Amino acid sequence: MNILKKLVFLVLTLVILPAWGERIGHVDTNFKWTGPDDKIIIESFDDPGISGVTCFLSRAKTGGFKGAIGVAEDSSDASIDCRQTGPINLSKKIKDGKKQGDDVFKKRTSMVFKSMQVVRFYDKKHNTLIYLVYSDRVIEGSPKNSISALPIMKWQ
Repeated sequence: MNILKKLVFLVLTLVILPAWGERIGHVDTNFKWTGPDDKIIIESFDDPGISGVTCFLSRAKTGGFKGAIGVAEDSSDASIDCRQTGPINLSKKIKDGKKQGDDVFKKRTSMVFKSMQVVRFYDKKHNTLIYLVYSDRVIEGSPKNSISALPIMKWQ
């Protein structure tokens, strides 16, 4: 019974937890008679591990009745662009390449099994941060992806 309680708690946590991006705006892409229209949503978020970096993410959001009650599966289409918005100081672990592929953003895109993630990489040779957005699923993810390369510059 204890395992069942933990499973129910996990599912409810995944359903209730909001993404920690700030919604900038949206455009409707497909009219729905019942429930909200399909949309492209634009969000921004700051890299939680590196101050001075803000990323902007556009992603598809399924509407209709299923979208309104939170059981629709969003498509894997997304685009990302990251910008330097302040001075950047990399930790030793990032500079040494020991913190490659860190999750910096995650958004649930279906009831339980699918999520959209942004991960960060550091290219030491070019002193550049690379952000990758992609979708994964418990069984099979999607090859659809987008990257943003951010060369680190002196901040004035």
